[in-house]
Amino acid sequence: MKKLHLFLCILITAATLNAQTQIKTDSVKTSGNPVFPGWYADPEGTIFGDEYWIYPTYSDDYLTPDRSRNFTPEQLKAQKNTINRQYLIQTFFNAFSSKDLITWEKHPHVLDIEDVKWAAYSMWAPAIIEKDNKYYLFFSANDIQNNNELGGIGVAVADKPEGPFKDALGKPLIDKFYNGAQPIDQFVFKDIDGSYYMYYGGWKHCNVVKLSSDLLSTVPFDDGTKFKEITPEGYVEGAFMFYRNGKYYFMWSEGGWMGPNYSVAYAIADSPFGPFKRVAKILQQDPKVATGAGNHSVIHIPGTDEWYIVYHRRPLGDTDGNHRQTCIDRMYFDEQGFIKPVKITFTGVPARPLK
Repeated sequence: MKKLHLFLCILITAATLNAQTQIKTDSVKTSGNPVFPGWYADPEGTIFGDEYWIYPTYSDDYLTPDRSRNFTPEQLKAQKNTINRQYLIQTFFNAFSSKDLITWEKHPHVLDIEDVKWAAYSMWAPAIIEKDNKYYLFFSANDIQNNNELGGIGVAVADKPEGPFKDALGKPLIDKFYNGAQPIDQFVFKDIDGSYYMYYGGWKHCNVVKLSSDLLSTVPFDDGTKFKEITPEGYVEGAFMFYRNGKYYFMWSEGGWMGPNYSVAYAIADSPFGPFKRVAKILQQDPKVATGAGNHSVIHIPGTDEWYIVYHRRPLGDTDGNHRQTCIDRMYFDEQGFIKPVKITFTGVPARPLK
């Protein structure tokens, strides 16, 4: 009888411990995906001080002016107010900040089209970097289709990450097609030697340019050229670069941006200029979770080997191609330094304060 009593006590104790463990596991708070409400795409994730920041595209129904009108740059400027009234979507950027990846604070209209005199409609794909206590927000505008249209990649500057940002040049930084690359989807990368490079390009072509010390112009490379094409196999748009353990990881989006096959692939090189040979696809849809997972950025926790991928995707069953949501999941590497396929989740990531 005593043995039976002891056995029952052990079973009850084990059950209690399991229940407590389950309660503890279930109570772990996570970010959830999407990490904040609303339609947001092309998220640029970064760290400033002890805060995480995300700068996304506001993504809802998107219309473009009738290109049969063939606006000249002067006509586009003159008709800007009319175009704005007709096409009010994607004419501003909101930003979001967090101390722990869980709770996000919205900072509305950190940059508005009204503060960019050459932009008439459609601002998207922000990229941000801090230098000398200034914050530089690079963006795409006007979705130009040829060299006769006004638009391209612009840059705005602010004293704080929440802005307000002001157009720094009064014109695009890059406003023409070079090497077949549409001037969109830019990312600015600081190399280990202190040089700053901008990777950009749509229409299945990608260029890299070197930026001046004030980040407001491009300067020639040592060979005298300004635009180097580095397009890897499968590249469509959404360039991104990071450095890890002596290697340069170049990433991009593949597939159609409005389709379920939108995804992210990468290459590894010994130089920021490549050559970049495609390794694998590491982010894509899961028909049980979401579709069209792509156009991303990566957050690295300084002093660690912790990496987070910030990306957009579409909720299941939503047929509006513009309805995209910003999500975060962990990104891991294997022992050889290759990126493991990312598992997209509804739960997101646990709290990760930076202090």
